[in-house]
Amino acid sequence: MAVEMRSEVPRRDQRLAELYERSAPAGYRLAFLLTGDRTLAEDLVQEAFVRFVGRLDHLRQPEAFDAYLRRTIVNLSKNARRRRAVERSYLERRTAELRQVYEDPDIAAFESMRTALMALPERQRQALVLRYYEDLPESEIAELLRCRRPTVRTLVARGLEGLRKVPEVMS
Repeated sequence: MAVEMRSEVPRRDQRLAELYERSAPAGYRLAFLLTGDRTLAEDLVQEAFVRFVGRLDHLRQPEAFDAYLRRTIVNLSKNARRRRAVERSYLERRTAELRQVYEDPDIAAFESMRTALMALPERQRQALVLRYYEDLPESEIAELLRCRRPTVRTLVARGLEGLRKVPEVMS
């Protein structure tokens, strides 16, 4: 009996692989069109196949798998949309609660600074954050960024120059 099970497992795996190769591209397209998110679409198709693995032996007509896959992807996309709506609602409520508890007039200034920092080139942003937020000396920043100390000075100077171009940040 053990021999029969060993030969059956590769057959099942091969059958699943064939179904995957045949049906996954259409499943990805459907999931992407339903969600508009490539990563989520990939996850939904993978989840649909994972749910099907245990039912593979019950599949009498391979043609029926495409309908099963479509139905599963549609249901999973509905669940994902509902989950996102619940998460979004929670985050909005929680953010409103935190704003009521912690009313800081500098939130607008913080947001404008963050936006201006994110607009800088990555290395300038890194140099500024390490210098002024982490308060690291130039030698440590140079080591972290794998550059020389004069390069750190240049990056910091150019970063500050970039921030000065944004009026509400440096005023």
